[in-house]
Amino acid sequence: MSKRSIRTLLGLLALGLASTPSLHAGQVIDRIVAIVNGHVILESQLEDDLCFEALLAGHALHPPTDEDRRLALSRLVDQELLGEQTPDTDLPQPAPDQVQKRIQEIRAAHPDTTSDAAWRATLAQYGLDERQLESRVARQLALLREVDIRLRPSVQIDNDRIEAYYRNVFLPELHKAGAPDVPLPEVSTRIREILTQQKIDELFTSWLESLRKDSKVRTLLPDDNQTNAGAASQ
Repeated sequence: MSKRSIRTLLGLLALGLASTPSLHAGQVIDRIVAIVNGHVILESQLEDDLCFEALLAGHALHPPTDEDRRLALSRLVDQELLGEQTPDTDLPQPAPDQVQKRIQEIRAAHPDTTSDAAWRATLAQYGLDERQLESRVARQLALLREVDIRLRPSVQIDNDRIEAYYRNVFLPELHKAGAPDVPLPEVSTRIREILTQQKIDELFTSWLESLRKDSKVRTLLPDDNQTNAGAASQ
């Protein structure tokens, strides 16, 4: 999948930032922030998503804005809807080297983690340890693979589209970079994959929209009484 689609999908898998409200001294409530087809999403999950997004992007933690929280909740709703389609036990599991490669990409977004001790300290700031990160990354990759397996067979890219991309996009980008032309046969496979990933992105977006339309979703953030209901209303 493309980097944009990957980030969209990785954002569906969550991690922590804000505190939960107290009922009284010594007792904490994990407030419900959404209900998706009868399944609840908790504030702790929302906080986790905000934290994990910051880790992936290499950003320092900061108090989330209302828009940050709305976007995080939207990701969690999509995660719940996708989870209903394929149980975790049925997801294709990634190879350990794939998991470690992805972790190294995440770590590269944090230049101050050259030592293992510094990396562990950074993870702790985001509420994680190495084992938890490995588990989350493995699930991310499994979900990405599942989406690819579902959607790729329906994508057909003909030679006309490849030639049009080569002429209208690929060559102009080469010229802009001051690079010499590359013959189409040498890059046709790469262009086919680019176009395939773009189509998978479109299909993935349409799939999520369809899942939302056919589901019963209610969000419960403060000042948000919106109900996104497909076939049913609250």
